[in-house]
Amino acid sequence: MNDYGSFATQPLPVQHQQKRAVAPVAPVAPMALKGVRGQQDSGSSGLVRAGGGVALAGVVSRLTGFVRTLVVAAVLGTAAVGDAYNGANNLPNMVYELLLGSVLASAVIPVLTRARRRGRKRSREFTQRLMVATMLVLAVVTVASVLCAPWIVRGFVADAEQRRLATLLAYLLLPQIFFYGISVVVGAVLNVRDSFATAAWAPVVNNVIVLATCAVFVALPGPVTLTPASMTTAQILTLGIGTTAGIAGQAAWVAAALRRDGFSWSWRVRPLPYTWRPVRAGLPVMGWLLVYAVISQIGVAITMRIAFDYGGVSIYTYAELLFQVPYGILAASILTVLMPRISRAAALGDHGAVVADLARGARYLSVALIPMTMAMALLGPGFTALVFTGRVDSDAAALIGTAVACAAFGLAPFALVMLQMRVFYAYNDTRTPALLNLVMVTTKVSILVAAATVLTDHTVIVILSVASSLAYVAGAIAGHILLRRRHGLLGFSTVATTVTRVAGATVLAGAAGFGAVALTHASLDPGHLEQITALTAGAAAAMVVFAIAAYVIGIPELRAIQTLLPRR
Repeated sequence: MNDYGSFATQPLPVQHQQKRAVAPVAPVAPMALKGVRGQQDSGSSGLVRAGGGVALAGVVSRLTGFVRTLVVAAVLGTAAVGDAYNGANNLPNMVYELLLGSVLASAVIPVLTRARRRGRKRSREFTQRLMVATMLVLAVVTVASVLCAPWIVRGFVADAEQRRLATLLAYLLLPQIFFYGISVVVGAVLNVRDSFATAAWAPVVNNVIVLATCAVFVALPGPVTLTPASMTTAQILTLGIGTTAGIAGQAAWVAAALRRDGFSWSWRVRPLPYTWRPVRAGLPVMGWLLVYAVISQIGVAITMRIAFDYGGVSIYTYAELLFQVPYGILAASILTVLMPRISRAAALGDHGAVVADLARGARYLSVALIPMTMAMALLGPGFTALVFTGRVDSDAAALIGTAVACAAFGLAPFALVMLQMRVFYAYNDTRTPALLNLVMVTTKVSILVAAATVLTDHTVIVILSVASSLAYVAGAIAGHILLRRRHGLLGFSTVATTVTRVAGATVLAGAAGFGAVALTHASLDPGHLEQITALTAGAAAAMVVFAIAAYVIGIPELRAIQTLLPRR
């Protein structure tokens, strides 16, 4: 689960993971073929309704998460205090993913699904025993992580004062591990009971609580200039407890949703071996998911260390969160529609339908995200200079915008990697995504190490985001090669035609937008009015020209997306 979105359906590719995903939820084993064809129509309508609720919740989550990002940045800034907070706030996610996330999340849904087939009473008892066992394991891991906080922080933060602050915050933030696990398990129970939308709103609760925490922080007496040494105890406690309360509120929301769904909680003793036997049966699948998690966290750890060394943790974090917004609003809705189709086709052995939906998804994602790439590259610096205020100075805001603009080219490859991984998971293949992740992590780490060796501070901070996008490009290429070896021709000649047409319309739109922005800068005096006018004029000119160019060139996928997204 993340600041913006709802429960992830599978592991994310290598990235900073600054509260963007709690844990991968492995796909359930394909349904038995008996009766599947007869259930497709009714199942599709139900999935559309469920997907619509989840997508709406995802959009609201990302919008409130975007506001949260701006407020946290305004309150803490992007210097040492902001870096300490953002770095410490990433630690619970890292520890959880490394020790529990992939194994726990991948085991829960298949195990609960099998138990549900044995009858309602057996399923209820089994679910309660599994939840008790999970809570016990989570409690042990959480306590151990909190006790190890100083050593965990020491691996990332070199500056003594910043390390002291990050350690204090880590003591307060690492308890999030327990609530992350509860959210995943309870969310899995809800999914097995065919309840999706209510739990998808949980990140909104988290965002609202963190916004309230920021309001309390601002109201507290404290130093005018925030530094790790000048932070008061009340300020540290407010930040740490309030942020953890957000994750706790998230967990409480899904727990309440489970109760409203008719599930009554009761303590079931002797959780083992009732839960271990079915979990053990899934160890081969979970093993590759654990490999995936370990590879990801190695990449995250190296990225964080370099970001701390160059004072760019907050800038990188905010740039990555902004990068995710178009994906979450546009691409996630498209994938929500396609995933049930791909899963059903894979379960039936209809490889032709899988390939057709893969090509269709690639075309839709290209149409949705290539124009957004242009918009981010053209308007990103001006947008961040306008919206990041407070303790974020103009140079830092410009650096965030530069990072977003320079990394925008990775938006479509990132979405394509997510689509490719969905195809592999539809066939219960967890090994190939782990290998793809190895390709991406290796690419990213190699670029970062080379950049840290030869480039200056500000350039390295921008390269943190650029390296992620280059990793997505490498992952998309490798994924295409592996899928082609498995399924033969993938129908990407039509994808190439669509990309060419969209790119042509986007280039024309970008030129119009750039001209409008340049004309505004030349006509008005520098200031907020000039920034707002430039952004508005540039966006309006680009949209009009893109619409006209798309009509003239002919992009049939636009009509399909227009009918697809409103249903979401």
